[in-house]
Amino acid sequence: MTLKMLRQTLLCLCLVATPAGAQRKTVNLNSNWTFRFSHQVDKNSGRRVDLPHTWNTTDALAGRCDYKRGIGNYTKRLHVPENWHGKRLFVRFDGANSVADLFVNGCHVGSHRGGYSAFVFEITDRVRYGADNQLLVRVNNAEQLDVMPLVGDFNFYGGIYRDVQLLVTERVCISPLDHASPGVYLHQRRVTADEASVEAEVLVSGTGSGEQGLTARIEVCDGQRTVATGSREVSTTGEDSTQRVMLPVTIAKPHLWDGTADPFMYRAKVSLWQAGRLVDEVEQPLGLRFFRVDPERGFFLNGRHLPLHGVCRHQDRPEIGNALSNTHHREDVAIIREMGANAIRLSHYPHAPEMYRLLDEAGIVAWSEIPFVGPGGYADKGFVDSEAFRDNGRQQLREMIRQLYNHPCICFWGLFNELKTEGDNPVPYLRELNDMAHQEDASRITTCASNQDGDINWVTDIGAWNRYDGWYGASPASLAAFLDRTHEQHPNRCIGISEYGAGASIYHQQDSLSQPVPNSWWHPENWQTYYHIQNWDIIAARPYVWGTFVWNMFDFGAAHRTEGDRPGVNDKGLVTFDRKTRKDAFYFYKANWNPEPMLHIAGKRCVATTREELELMVFTNCASVQFWLNGQEVGEVRTGQHGIARKTLRLQSGANTIKVTAKGQGRTLADTYEIIYHKNNE
Repeated sequence: MTLKMLRQTLLCLCLVATPAGAQRKTVNLNSNWTFRFSHQVDKNSGRRVDLPHTWNTTDALAGRCDYKRGIGNYTKRLHVPENWHGKRLFVRFDGANSVADLFVNGCHVGSHRGGYSAFVFEITDRVRYGADNQLLVRVNNAEQLDVMPLVGDFNFYGGIYRDVQLLVTERVCISPLDHASPGVYLHQRRVTADEASVEAEVLVSGTGSGEQGLTARIEVCDGQRTVATGSREVSTTGEDSTQRVMLPVTIAKPHLWDGTADPFMYRAKVSLWQAGRLVDEVEQPLGLRFFRVDPERGFFLNGRHLPLHGVCRHQDRPEIGNALSNTHHREDVAIIREMGANAIRLSHYPHAPEMYRLLDEAGIVAWSEIPFVGPGGYADKGFVDSEAFRDNGRQQLREMIRQLYNHPCICFWGLFNELKTEGDNPVPYLRELNDMAHQEDASRITTCASNQDGDINWVTDIGAWNRYDGWYGASPASLAAFLDRTHEQHPNRCIGISEYGAGASIYHQQDSLSQPVPNSWWHPENWQTYYHIQNWDIIAARPYVWGTFVWNMFDFGAAHRTEGDRPGVNDKGLVTFDRKTRKDAFYFYKANWNPEPMLHIAGKRCVATTREELELMVFTNCASVQFWLNGQEVGEVRTGQHGIARKTLRLQSGANTIKVTAKGQGRTLADTYEIIYHKNNE
């Protein structure tokens, strides 16, 4: 079999996998690209790569601040069958960082500026049918003053790091060209426990291509059962155009999307028909819910108070950078649910489409934000008051909202993180973005993550602050003072905590508690544990805090950092960068947020001490804990506030074995700990 025949066979296999009856075909284009840097002009310098791909897996993750930021070239042969004449062809990129230009057969098709949103180019009139075609994508992650983000405490990995697909449709189709949205917007006009009124806005493209008798339909399904339908004829024009068709439906006694308690979703199938023939179909999730935020009592979902116990997440891992597969996203969501978190802040940019799908299914309330990012504690600024930069921010906000509009998990649109107001002041522009977010989507709440004082905190609907009391100086007590003062001064403002956290290395252990220097090479794990216990004690006592988000769920790459146990890593995660080890603070939150019985001894990685008396701390959601030391039962302790059982044990010289047990929901749990006691004079 020739290479050309093999490509055609593989393409046919991809097409066979399309849903029966649907005329739209989706072909995955991730495999068999050739990559070279733009400075590698030798014809033989290219190498085969598969997508997702980034070229910064070794330099950025090794802590090199000068990691490669420039242009990478990706080329691929695409065979277009002769029988696709009369169809429409689109190439969809789920993400490429940060400027991407597409060429087909050497001719420029289009450019996209922004590294975290999807984008689509139509190539119908650019390809040769019945022949091989060449796709060239030039991706540039260099620093540019007209593309968000300008700065950030994370790595700006370059490459086509998310999936690429070829869409093949009829001449008239549900448009994929509205800022890479699905072409369907499910407007939840009114939702109660008794009735839900939904209006599907459908963008029908190509209605001037001579098609007659077109009908748009919506079918809302609960599994295999249809619960609501609607249809409307589509008008055609004498020129190529896109029509907006509104399809209202009503669902009596709707089954609501109710967070992690019951993340139920309907399936909304929107289709185009002509003379009884299916022309195109798009399926979207429909999770019916209503929510609000109260300045005194926090977040409410479907009329029920729901404290948002959240985490933040960056999209990278060691060795692969941000080129994550769906398996990686699934693992992350599973770990988040294991800990019991019910909310997430997707920092500091839109994440992969698969991530939002998983959050929908898990019932995790999401805050999705544009990459309007300030410098934090570093140099430079996140805002340049130029029309080009402002245009790019508008574009990225519009893309985020339109692409993610139908996901029930999203309740908040985030507009910025840690911007500063010195010099070019972003506040007037933020007001514009806030108005724009409401014009695009009146159903959701805007928010922000601030570390400043002043007017910047009062632009969005609700506010949140990044606080590191007890890590970057001060003590956890200053968090309590800040929250109470802000709430007293602004009683009608909804106040949240968008970040709080402390660094920790699982290799840095100490048998006493002392506050480390944040930018040092010593990040003891027990201080992170202490930090979170103290901060959570303050947060849990203040119901007016609408949501809190731990920084961070996972360690992540930041090439400029020189601290902890290695350069290039921000180690504030509750789980290590490779996802293999849960830190003690993870189990503290699990004891508080996950009702499934659990038991964990804190500090087990500290395997030696010079202290005869060991103050043992156990995290559990069981009523009491039984303690054993060197095979002898030494007492039972009732679990105290926030799932902590404490007991002081007197160690013998040399090796000591500690065991704890607890009972919960008919199960007996156990955990053990080995520690060596060395007397100071030994």
